[in-house]
Amino acid sequence: MELAITFADIEKAAIRLAGRTKPTPLMRSDVIDMLTGKQIWFKPECTQKVGAFKYRGAYNRLSAMTPKERTRGVVAFSSGNHAQGVSRAAKELGVSATIVMPLDAPKVKVAGVMRDGAKIVSYDRHSESREEISAQIARDEGRIIVPSYDDPFIIAGQGTVGLEVVEEAKSKNIGMDAIITPMGGGGLCAGISTAVKALSPSTQIFGAEPSEYNDHQLSIRAGKRIAYANPGPTLCDAIMTHIPGELTFPINKINVSDVFTVTDQDCLMAMAIIKRELGIQVEPGGVVGFAAVLNGNFDDTDMDSICVVLSGGNVDPEIAERADALLL
Repeated sequence: MELAITFADIEKAAIRLAGRTKPTPLMRSDVIDMLTGKQIWFKPECTQKVGAFKYRGAYNRLSAMTPKERTRGVVAFSSGNHAQGVSRAAKELGVSATIVMPLDAPKVKVAGVMRDGAKIVSYDRHSESREEISAQIARDEGRIIVPSYDDPFIIAGQGTVGLEVVEEAKSKNIGMDAIITPMGGGGLCAGISTAVKALSPSTQIFGAEPSEYNDHQLSIRAGKRIAYANPGPTLCDAIMTHIPGELTFPINKINVSDVFTVTDQDCLMAMAIIKRELGIQVEPGGVVGFAAVLNGNFDDTDMDSICVVLSGGNVDPEIAERADALLL
């Protein structure tokens, strides 16, 4: 089966993104290393433009459009980080953007979209379909739909995260045994794993997701796409996708060693530790990888040097305060 992207696609994305993304150099902490018994390197995409890695894929997708396509405008659906990525990329490229967002989207993410001038169409995630709403807007207004993960340009753009991790690790002579990423639709992991397996084949790839939304864990272990059964509430709004992507899963099925699950409380504690030791704010969905490390998933392994991708930092103040209070 032909996969959605190759390493060459990621290299092309890196050229498009050159000078556009903010540098997110690897970070570490002596305290965290002592706490985990491992050497933990963090890729802080929570400090990226719009506070999330999503800008990478969005800019790569929009910049690859022809001038004629850009005049049509775009429409995207997202609870927040992809919405902000598309909005910022559209603003920079002079493209009109409409974003379909749930009524309960985090206020900080809604505010980010509005700042970049995109039009927001709200919907009830419990009774309405964001896909149907977006498709109708695309038909009525001629806009091009920009998926949040199931698109080759989106996946390739996210893959530049992995490219940067390996290049920096090699420049600093860091032997990276494993990389763990959050998993929503699987685009970030698919892109990163494609880059890493091309440049550092021995590095293992892992995913993490909320325990109530363990579609990737079920799917990777079964070797086929499976939706989770009875989702409950979660603070991890950024990664609430119900089934792995059609384009992303074939890549992740080959490249990912395993997927771990974490609770909201695990994420709040991980957020608090990261903020205290590294001085950066991460959102619940963006810190699931570190939460999985804290839970001991690597304790009985020979993987000693691990890169954790912190995928986003857009969190409403009341949630951040809940996390901070755990270490008071």
